[in-house]
Amino acid sequence: MLKGKNVLLCVSGGIAAYKMADVASMLVKQEADVHVCMTKNAEKFITAETFSVLTKNKVYVDVFDENPDDYVNVPHISLGTGADVILVAPASADIIGKIANGIADDMVSTVVLPARCPVLIAPSMNVYMYENPIVQDNLRKLESYGYRIIDPASGHLACGYDGKGKLPSPETLVDEIIFEIASEKDLKGKRVLINAGPTCEAIDPVRYITNHSSGKMGFALAKAASMRGAEVELVTGPVSLDTPIGVNRVDIESAQQMYEEMVKRSSDADIIIMAAAVADYTPVNTADQKIKKHDGDMSIELKRTNDILKTIGCDKKKDQKIIGFSMETENLIENSRKKLDSKNADMICANSLRTPGAGYQVDTNIITLITKEEEINLPLMSKLEAAHSIFNHILEL
Repeated sequence: MLKGKNVLLCVSGGIAAYKMADVASMLVKQEADVHVCMTKNAEKFITAETFSVLTKNKVYVDVFDENPDDYVNVPHISLGTGADVILVAPASADIIGKIANGIADDMVSTVVLPARCPVLIAPSMNVYMYENPIVQDNLRKLESYGYRIIDPASGHLACGYDGKGKLPSPETLVDEIIFEIASEKDLKGKRVLINAGPTCEAIDPVRYITNHSSGKMGFALAKAASMRGAEVELVTGPVSLDTPIGVNRVDIESAQQMYEEMVKRSSDADIIIMAAAVADYTPVNTADQKIKKHDGDMSIELKRTNDILKTIGCDKKKDQKIIGFSMETENLIENSRKKLDSKNADMICANSLRTPGAGYQVDTNIITLITKEEEINLPLMSKLEAAHSIFNHILEL
């Protein structure tokens, strides 16, 4: 995802510096060209040689460790100006203060000043240091200048205290970089509303009716839209998935709650994608107490739930694009075309539960995009790749 991108990691002195070796390795696997500069204090925790081996690039620690005869490619200038993104992590209180106040007296603070690319700052320090009003003022100052601050995690800190101040996981830091530079921001200015996951229709306080949806496709769509610069709202049923960066998440349980939240938000959206597996039926009555088992059979009377896609489709605004999903076990194209027409949708993303690699619990999908004019068969791909392909075609509608 980062092929051809130049990523600069700026490592300052802090125990969490060891995590940056994993960050560098993960970025290299994403085919990024990774460069590293460090403060001298950072070398107390991890060696420059470690990063050099991982990135296959020279690591700079000393501002004066430069070729005196090369006045064009001066590292403390070229590293910052040549990067597509800079991540300062762990960002100590010291380095945050220096950058916020224009002080350039080490390799990291000097490299960041001439940069013209997005700069991400990941604070990592003792909880009381982090909460100090001076540090908080410096962070707000950096934000006002356009730097993006990555919130530290909470937990048990190396200093023995508990609280906010942990450097986020390497996976989170890499996701922040991917979010920043992996995709063209061709959805900037667009509002995208997506739903995901299953719904749970209560029978009693213990039991409910649901389905096998994992929410992975809807979350992939939300992640792709956010990466491409959209303002994203994600209405989701009960799932065990992390919220993508930049996405406003709304959690619901029942089909009625999903209906209310989607309809309430639909008028402001430019693109609406219905990726959730919403229950078609719900119990007529929900017991207040657990239903006790007894001899013989039991039946549950069900009633139809509100059709969210049809409701939104019938009230479609000018220039609004509405996309539905169709999970079938037979007659995939025929059933999906009926859905396209009856719901007044612009496109249906159809997939079959019978096709290997497609379905609810897997990380891949095989989708056929159906519009009034054409059918486009996408190959087997990851759900995030499929999400980007869907947005590519939405932009062509």
